[in-house]
Amino acid sequence: MIPFLDLKAQYASIKPELDAAVLGVLASTQYVLGDEVAAFEREFAAYCGVKHAIAVNTGTSALHLSLLAADVGPGDEVITVPFTFVATVSAICYAGARPVFVDIDPVTFTMDPAKLAAAITPRTKAIIPVHLYGQMADMKPIMEVADRHGIPVIEDACQAHGAEYVGRRAGSIGVSGCFSFYPGKNLGACGEGGIVVTNNDQHFKAIRMLRDWGQEQRYHHVLKGYNYRMDGIQGAVLRVKLRHLDDWTEARRARGHQYSSLLADAKNVRAPVEADWRRHVYHVYAVRTHDREALQRTLSAEGIQTGLHYPIPVHLQPAHRDLGYSVGDFPESEAAAREVLSLPIYPEMTARQVEQVAAAVRQEAYVG
Repeated sequence: MIPFLDLKAQYASIKPELDAAVLGVLASTQYVLGDEVAAFEREFAAYCGVKHAIAVNTGTSALHLSLLAADVGPGDEVITVPFTFVATVSAICYAGARPVFVDIDPVTFTMDPAKLAAAITPRTKAIIPVHLYGQMADMKPIMEVADRHGIPVIEDACQAHGAEYVGRRAGSIGVSGCFSFYPGKNLGACGEGGIVVTNNDQHFKAIRMLRDWGQEQRYHHVLKGYNYRMDGIQGAVLRVKLRHLDDWTEARRARGHQYSSLLADAKNVRAPVEADWRRHVYHVYAVRTHDREALQRTLSAEGIQTGLHYPIPVHLQPAHRDLGYSVGDFPESEAAAREVLSLPIYPEMTARQVEQVAAAVRQEAYVG
């Protein structure tokens, strides 16, 4: 069997380091925030090329607090894309604002900058481009539109640890960048975790307080805050894994490029595209096919696990029916949701396994 993801293999490769880090936290009894979390914040900020990082409990919390720091609240609108994990939209709702969608570019699956300006209204208070699957959105034209209107851009970089756009790391271009450390991410915790990175001193101060009950100092509550703190074990785990992230990223990129080469002439299957001036980190390797169910069945019969990211765009989810969108409103997002299939990709995957998956894909593609 070829699994979709192999976290056991990752753990085995760094077991002594990881075990020692966890035991160190247990010995220190710094279970919430603490020295390991503070050190990880400094190291991850340096990795992203920014001044500040504020560790939190999830990527969703990172988005939520970034919106609050940008003064987003009830009656406001926040523009994002419908082809994303639902957490992007949930964070907007947590802030009391209304999500407004623009469609995606069909090649990169990220926000189509040409559609952005038309979605802006006097109520627009923020824009959240999503760096999907490990590739950054086209940030230059997005920032140009945002700057003309004086609207802050918050990067949803939850799938883009180490991705780059014209040499700049994900999270370093907008007013803030938000990352998730869910276990399956390129940089994953042994549990939940998230972080906000920013160069803005005011946002840093506000988010740092908001994550910890709005405290400026202990029992001195300046803001109405939240219990969004990262625990010490996750900080220690992420410090260990961050030291390996560049090597893991290069392994992912090698496997992604190998897939693309092997699938270049496959019929009815379109490989993902690494856009110009962007460094794709292949959190997900999603192909497009007109008969996804048949391809998925074929791969399953060969013992190959696959994933769907994502089968229903957010504007068509029952939970968000109140937004008033209908089938046909965002055709590129809807088409992607029907056609994408995620193939196995992870640093420990061998070149031979990639060949096996690609051969099975090509077999089904030629039959189709």
